[in-house]
Amino acid sequence: MQPTKSTSANNLLITSTETTIMTKNIKAVLWDFGGVLTTSPFEAFTRYEIQHDLPKNFIRSINSTNPDSNAWALFESSQVSVAEFDLLFQKEAEQMGHSIPGKEVLALLSGDIRPAMVHALQVIKKHYQVGCITNNVRSGQGPGMSKSEAKAKQVGEVMSLFDIVIESSVLGIRKPNPKIYQIACDQMSINPDQALFIDDLGINLKPARDLGMKTIKVLDQEQALDELEQQLALDLR
Repeated sequence: MQPTKSTSANNLLITSTETTIMTKNIKAVLWDFGGVLTTSPFEAFTRYEIQHDLPKNFIRSINSTNPDSNAWALFESSQVSVAEFDLLFQKEAEQMGHSIPGKEVLALLSGDIRPAMVHALQVIKKHYQVGCITNNVRSGQGPGMSKSEAKAKQVGEVMSLFDIVIESSVLGIRKPNPKIYQIACDQMSINPDQALFIDDLGINLKPARDLGMKTIKVLDQEQALDELEQQLALDLR
């Protein structure tokens, strides 16, 4: 009887082959900004809720109610001004039992840059096209909605790494509208199935997958880096 080949060696060979095929098909990596390259605004929402004795995830529940037509959706697609958003959001909050001025929520949006994720972006840029698809608002300074010049400069340096930047506030449409992903692909001259998209919201990943993109949901920084390394066969640390 012939000796049996090592099962672990066979598994390693299969894994290596599958990874090679997968990475060969990927031509571009598309990134969300807030919650991926920066700390999540949800962390700031939680702190605000604790400070103001509000129910847990109250702000997120407002944003997810009528998500295609609420104050947040209108503001991210530049259909209302800051002043209009302030009043509309407060009205929606009051309908759910608590009063929160919209301007106070806007002040919570600008997270801190994650240096490890920026390093990963720099490494990936050497091997793939890179683009950003961000839902943002015309508040603060630049795509990252920064509240200080120093932070705006940091964000600008990160944004300069991308080959393309798609902003909802400029385009007038927002994730999860499938059109925004297709526009990004068209600008990069790729098909959706040649893209890997990374975002911290499942609702934004579903339409990307439906178009054929590979996706990664960011739960935390280390998990995101692990999955990026696996899918792209790169050392990102």
